[in-house]
Amino acid sequence: QLVESGGGLVQPGGSLRLSCVVSGSGFRVNNMYWYHQAPGMAREFVASISSDGMTHYGDSAKGRFTISRADAENMAVLQMNSLKPEDTGLYSCRMTFDPQSLGEWWGRGILVTVSS
Repeated sequence: QLVESGGGLVQPGGSLRLSCVVSGSGFRVNNMYWYHQAPGMAREFVASISSDGMTHYGDSAKGRFTISRADAENMAVLQMNSLKPEDTGLYSCRMTFDPQSLGEWWGRGILVTVSS
């Protein structure tokens, strides 16, 4: 099970730090991803980080968001700075695993609201 935390209400220009933790044992987390779904819009890719630390960002996240991981805690972290009203929405994490037979797991998402 993946559980996100750290969402909430923040003013434009502010920051939030989202976390996603997977519980369980007997596996290793490979890739970690964050996605954003604005109200009434399709889900979009925000950021990813591989098991060797390589990161990728969606256009809206570049220069403002930073993804990191803490493997000892099976945790993905998304540091979001300079938040804008259009960053409002549901943020979900996804992880892939070794062994690959575990497939991919999704969190239920956490709400971020950027508003004055």
